[in-house]
Amino acid sequence: MKNTAFTQKHIALGAKMAEFAGYNMPISYSGINDEHATVRKNAGVFDVSHMGEFMLRGEHALDLIQRVTSNDASKIENGQAQYSCLPNNNGGIVDDLIVYCIEKNKTYLLVVNASNIEKDWNWISGHNTKGADMENISDKTCLLAIQGPNATKILQPLTDKDIMNLKYYTFVQGTFAGVENVIISATGYTGSGGVEIYFEDTDGAADKIWNAIFEIGTPQGLKPIGLGARDTLRLEMGYCLYGNDIDDTTSPLEGGLGWITKFTKDFTAKSILEKQKAEGVQRKLVGFEMLERGIPRHDYQIKDASGNVIGKVTSGTQAPSLNKAIGLGYVAIAHAALDSEIYIDIRNSLVKAKVVKAPFA
Repeated sequence: MKNTAFTQKHIALGAKMAEFAGYNMPISYSGINDEHATVRKNAGVFDVSHMGEFMLRGEHALDLIQRVTSNDASKIENGQAQYSCLPNNNGGIVDDLIVYCIEKNKTYLLVVNASNIEKDWNWISGHNTKGADMENISDKTCLLAIQGPNATKILQPLTDKDIMNLKYYTFVQGTFAGVENVIISATGYTGSGGVEIYFEDTDGAADKIWNAIFEIGTPQGLKPIGLGARDTLRLEMGYCLYGNDIDDTTSPLEGGLGWITKFTKDFTAKSILEKQKAEGVQRKLVGFEMLERGIPRHDYQIKDASGNVIGKVTSGTQAPSLNKAIGLGYVAIAHAALDSEIYIDIRNSLVKAKVVKAPFA
């Protein structure tokens, strides 16, 4: 397993560790429910340094991004970020990602999922026919996500950049905790506000930043948070997790990502997705809440009242903030309307649920 720059700190803090995307990662410290509540009510620190980062530079960088992503990256200016996906040749999704515009038309940062770094690199490289300059900086890039309603207030003294008024899906570059060339962004995956900080671990930068954050934050209730709470937090917001809710077999239109699929430009599988939009999808990713006792799990079958299979669960949990079980899943379009009654097959019992609108929290 690979380690991040913070792995030994997690172990020293007593974190429950496990393999995730080839990395030794903290799953929980004090317990998922406690950590979840910390982020919702105050602030917590996630080590997400396992994520992948690619730099694309040069006069052909934007053209390459436009051809491989579904969203329109020409619309973002310096200091703006954009959520997007990489459609495959069949209209499925290679990965979802965030595109950061460092210098319009010249320099972009792509942030991809940890489990897909090599796959994404090969996919984008395979379309790089015009010679954009590509650099995989994943192994030398550290990434901490400090999330929660008090995150920016706690961190503001560590930088001269105004992060308390940083708009959603924008970023700044500057000095943080005495470390230069740090990207501070607001593209959170928890729905509770906060920032992400990207930096290279040179000259002890990882130690400096980690120690500074907890020195100033611990007296204010800031805690380290594991990937377990990250999953419950994102699910309460209805955010997709690649490999669960979207993958190579699901289209962005089926996955509720039509809003990041722009047909005003040419991109991979555009014609397939245009046809899908015109004819309508046969299944749809929906949010649901359990009406009876039971917790939905990934790959559980979704059935109708007669026991016919109409779909499957992609994510599910007992939502800590809501005190009820919720989930995401694909269902046949006839069962996708809000308030539709569906049944989750849990250990051969049909447990009633209903389709609801995300976010749940």
